[in-house]
Amino acid sequence: MLSAGDMESFAVAVKETDLWISVEKSALDTGLPGRVEQYLWQERRLLEKYIEERDPVFAQTLVPHLLKEGAPPIALEMVRAGNLAGVGPMAAVAGAFAQYVGKWLLRETSQVIVENGGDIFLCCKRPVRVGIYAGESVFSRRLALKVEPRGEYRGICTSSGTVGPSYSSGRADAAVIIAGNAALADAVATAAGNMVQNGDDLQKALDFACSIPGVRGGLIILGDKLVAGGEIQLEEY
Repeated sequence: MLSAGDMESFAVAVKETDLWISVEKSALDTGLPGRVEQYLWQERRLLEKYIEERDPVFAQTLVPHLLKEGAPPIALEMVRAGNLAGVGPMAAVAGAFAQYVGKWLLRETSQVIVENGGDIFLCCKRPVRVGIYAGESVFSRRLALKVEPRGEYRGICTSSGTVGPSYSSGRADAAVIIAGNAALADAVATAAGNMVQNGDDLQKALDFACSIPGVRGGLIILGDKLVAGGEIQLEEY
């Protein structure tokens, strides 16, 4: 859950992409949600067409991937993120769409938050609080991240082996990654979460995540155990 202060919010959904969007009140007019939906359809169709006609493996592989000729820019964003993290490109899909829509909206507003199924792109001038949901963990709904982007891009993405429909081969209740790129944060969260089978794996997974260029910090939770490092400020929720 996000605390967006005095920003104005709306929702846009296209197929599996279900966005909660917050912009400055002065930027929200009656036509903005429709324009966002049109842009989202456009980007999804480009990616879907590429996968269907050129590269069906793109949507199935769980390991780093090489693009075929004619790939759209969002596919390249996803592959770069997945390859850095050592996972398949679809591990970055939610973060990539959040980021693409967020950057598109920055033409209309100087501050924006886009949340896509728990994966977030934001560019704000003031602190933002992000609540942490970690399933049945004792930390779930009790902690929040305080994020101070100061006008810079931030991706805040979560992977879980116990919550939600996204695939994870690990058992982490939450692997939360902050990066300067939401696609990268999404892919690294998946990779870090995949590494966690028991409490002994938490620090190793965090060290791996924080070693990847572009990652600003991480938080990993399993049951009653938590590790955090880098650009992580925790508050009571």
